[in-house]
Amino acid sequence: MDLNFTPDELAFREAVRGFLRDDVPTSLTAKVRNGQHLSKADHDTWHRLLHQRGWLASHWPREWGGPGWSPVQRFIFDNECALAYAPRTVPFGVNMLGPVLIKYGNEAQKRHWLPRILSGEDWWCQGYSEPGAGSDLAAVKTTAVLDASGEHYVVNGQKTWTTLGHHANMIFCLVRTDREAKPQEGISFLLIDMHTPGVEVRPILTLDGAHEVNEVFFTDVRVPAANLVGQANKGWSCAKYLLTYERTNIAGVGFSVAALERVKAVASRVMKGGRPLLHDPLFAARLARVEIDLENMKTTNLRVIAAAAEGGAPGAESSMLKIKGTEIRQELSALLRRAMGPQAMALWDHVDDEQTTDQTLEHNAKQDAKQDGPPLEWAGQPEAAFAAQQYFNNRKLSIFGGSNEIQKNIIAKMILGL
Repeated sequence: MDLNFTPDELAFREAVRGFLRDDVPTSLTAKVRNGQHLSKADHDTWHRLLHQRGWLASHWPREWGGPGWSPVQRFIFDNECALAYAPRTVPFGVNMLGPVLIKYGNEAQKRHWLPRILSGEDWWCQGYSEPGAGSDLAAVKTTAVLDASGEHYVVNGQKTWTTLGHHANMIFCLVRTDREAKPQEGISFLLIDMHTPGVEVRPILTLDGAHEVNEVFFTDVRVPAANLVGQANKGWSCAKYLLTYERTNIAGVGFSVAALERVKAVASRVMKGGRPLLHDPLFAARLARVEIDLENMKTTNLRVIAAAAEGGAPGAESSMLKIKGTEIRQELSALLRRAMGPQAMALWDHVDDEQTTDQTLEHNAKQDAKQDGPPLEWAGQPEAAFAAQQYFNNRKLSIFGGSNEIQKNIIAKMILGL
């Protein structure tokens, strides 16, 4: 589906393309293109560029620093960024906490925290999941007890899978403030300084050896009561509101658009039976099916964005986007790995160089004889390494943010009344 943009929208698209072409360092987009992990400095550079342009908080109202974009403008921006291999904006402060503070925070909290999110003075991470409380988020056990003075909460417990928590100086947490109430009714939403005594961050290394996620431990951590967002024991409303934005973001329409273009480009160069893989009936059928799903999801995404722009919060729609969006991204990564064939080697950098050279030469000789398969120059290059890395990393998409099975339960309850 090629959307019919108005002249103003087309002009906006050209402005976005110009910004991405002229202002974003190629060293940054090259890292994204090759699937390399971004450093904190990389994320800060992207954050700063967007903030300087006034484009950082695309869904915030103008009064708090948002650009006042229409739903279509937001759609255009996300897609153009993905196609240009711009970094993903770290979502925790801008896309998650910001909307919660705007809706549930008091005036003092908005005036203090929102400008610091925009400036990058605070780097936020998310304290939701715990051992035994992932998709079943209402089972959180981390406690926050108000001290005798009533001025501080004392926090004890553990959070896990805390993405980029080792970079953060602040964390927003779901904490249990009433252990006698029903699970959802005894939870509060608390903002915690990571530099407070008693906070400990421990790394969790992922399959590729990268440090992206963490465990966070709280031992008698004293948090100002003024850092409570909303009412005590009513934090579940904040939690659900935030999750709708998180799940819509996980859908990653723009990332899927970029991934589809990548798969098509690779499949047009890979040969099978003397012709491009793109023309193989079975591969083409899978690609056509996922492209149709993606076009349909674009429309749904626009509807959700439009509803949010009018003051509504995504409900079951965010769960629908999360399910379909993650399935599409996983299928596209599977197709890319299939197209790359044996050259899509996992963890290439961890293979012995001498052995890799011998295997590559032998494989290349066979490929030369057949004149079939992926272009030989891909062997051992970022293009090949990216295919396997993306495939394995994308397996998590249908799990975090509330597993897809949980999302189906939400849809059944909210839409079907089951």
